[in-house]
Amino acid sequence: MNMKQNKILAAFLVAGVIAMISGFASHILYHPAHLEQNAFPIAVAEAAEPAAAGAAAAPATAEPIDALLATADAANGEKLAKVCAACHSFDNGGPNKVGPNLFGIVGANKAHKSDFNYSESLKAKGGTWTTADLNEFLWNPKKFVAGTKMTYAGMKKPEDRAALIKWLETKK
Repeated sequence: MNMKQNKILAAFLVAGVIAMISGFASHILYHPAHLEQNAFPIAVAEAAEPAAAGAAAAPATAEPIDALLATADAANGEKLAKVCAACHSFDNGGPNKVGPNLFGIVGANKAHKSDFNYSESLKAKGGTWTTADLNEFLWNPKKFVAGTKMTYAGMKKPEDRAALIKWLETKK
């Protein structure tokens, strides 16, 4: 080894020793105080048993919206429908998109559009789209019709579902 290589090796060794001594010194000089309780308490609902926690976290069905429909704002429903417009159209005679045209959906038969390829599970569901059915479907499409092609996760606020259904009722 020549002198230049020795200097480089010595520099690395000195840097390592300094880092090690700095670590020891920091442990000696700094003593963190551990809190007995969190400075910002986090409220967590505790359940008696795990099954009860799951049931409380996720209701089995959508909240009824009959009372909300009476005072629902159709104009707000129209605003909420803009999210739906990515996959659906709402005009009389409008085209199907990823989802079917929803003009006149309230009171119409499920799978009512003959020119749209509905999932077999929705075809098998049968019946008409009542406000109660639309409420359940908008709350959780996959729970209402297992196997539906609709990929929407659901609308969780009952006020929003009521407003949207109120607006859909105007589309006749």
